[in-house]
Amino acid sequence: MLTAVLAFSLAGALLVVLPGPDTLVVIRGMVRGGRRRAVWTALGGLTGLVVWVSITALGLAALLHASHAAYLALKIAGAAYLVWLGVQAFRSRTGDVPVEAPVTAASGPGPRERRTSGFGAGLATNLLNPKIGVMFVALLPGFVPSGASVATTSMLLGGIYITETAVYVAVLIALSGPVVRWMAEPRIRRRLDRLMGTVFVAFGVQLAVKP
Repeated sequence: MLTAVLAFSLAGALLVVLPGPDTLVVIRGMVRGGRRRAVWTALGGLTGLVVWVSITALGLAALLHASHAAYLALKIAGAAYLVWLGVQAFRSRTGDVPVEAPVTAASGPGPRERRTSGFGAGLATNLLNPKIGVMFVALLPGFVPSGASVATTSMLLGGIYITETAVYVAVLIALSGPVVRWMAEPRIRRRLDRLMGTVFVAFGVQLAVKP
């Protein structure tokens, strides 16, 4: 079991550091609302991973993998959501508002709304990405030792992946101070909105067209 855990930990760490939609949505949250919103976005993403790990352990992700119609429906929904995020980034006018500016009636939603939208964005980005469910289905069984409980071991390995993701985003957010100050410049933020809008749309199109 120890060998399986160590091997999966290495594989999981490599997957975590690869940039993907969940990382981009945390960065977007940082740009739009500073560290606080990035933290809530990360918590939403981690909650989505908990849901996927639970589904995988219960065997439902295998059903999703086997059902082309279910996979296609979720893939289209996820692609549409990523494209929507990209369009919202292109349309954003928050480049004129400092990242850490006090919230007023003129500067946008209040703290509760920002927490809700940040958490929801992170949660939806992971829940609407069927690649995550398929990844767990394809990856976890190869690390379950012979004779071990598939459900229990899957939960253990999934928990390791979630922990590694949490550590990664925590480091990313912790080192964001100078980055956030740089992002506070309206000109930089407008460029970042355009860049992230392009990347989100590209991720959405890639998710839609790939088998």
